Amino acid sequence: MAKEIMLIGATSDVAQAMVHLIDRKTTHLWLVARNVERLEPLKTHVEITKAISVSLLESDVCEFEKNITLFEPIAPKIDEIYFFAGYLGHQEKAQTESAETLKIINTNFTGAVLILNVFAEAFAKKKSGIIIGISSVAGDRGRSSNYFYGSAKAGFSAYLDGMRQRLAKVGVHVMTVKPGFMATRMTRELDLPKLITASSEKAASVIFKAAKKKKNTVYVTTIWRFIMLVIRNIPEAIFKRISI
Repeated sequence: MAKEIMLIGATSDVAQAMVHLIDRKTTHLWLVARNVERLEPLKTHVEITKAISVSLLESDVCEFEKNITLFEPIAPKIDEIYFFAGYLGHQEKAQTESAETLKIINTNFTGAVLILNVFAEAFAKKKSGIIIGISSVAGDRGRSSNYFYGSAKAGFSAYLDGMRQRLAKVGVHVMTVKPGFMATRMTRELDLPKLITASSEKAASVIFKAAKKKKNTVYVTTIWRFIMLVIRNIPEAIFKRISI
């Protein structure tokens, strides 16, 4: 069946890898980013190789009211929306600078929620649609190394959980993705362990297949489900004395 798909945060490495997996059952693809000029080559490639029409939309996740106005007329047309936008930020900087704190929270939680609210209402009215939100294993338990980012993602995961329960009753599916370590531009300054770090291509493939199967919560690399299970169950008295 023909469908329209939207990717928000389309300049991210995983989103761009996802585009290459989209098949010709998609009649129209919407790519949303702060800098749409970077998406022009991808737009041309998709239109030529896949015969799928592509629209580029410029949007900053943190421009709350502007985004509501932008997406409200478009949302009823969309069948699947993937929310890839995110900002890892700088933990130490956020501890002393409120602007950095707000940027982390507004990008990963407030802005994401306000945009997805628009699609949730549109999908509920037509009683169909799929919403995929990219959260993080960092939200499974707050840790000293990234608790601003982790708390925003924890909130986002809880939001997706609740929305999934609500919208399931009207035929709309919501999927939460928890990638774990990924080798992307956002993490290029980090020294990530290769054995538990997924490539953008692997992450896109896992997300794409899971969306088709309408999974609920997906860990891109399965081992992260068990890693976070252990971390969540470390007694607080011990947890306070370690650094992770």
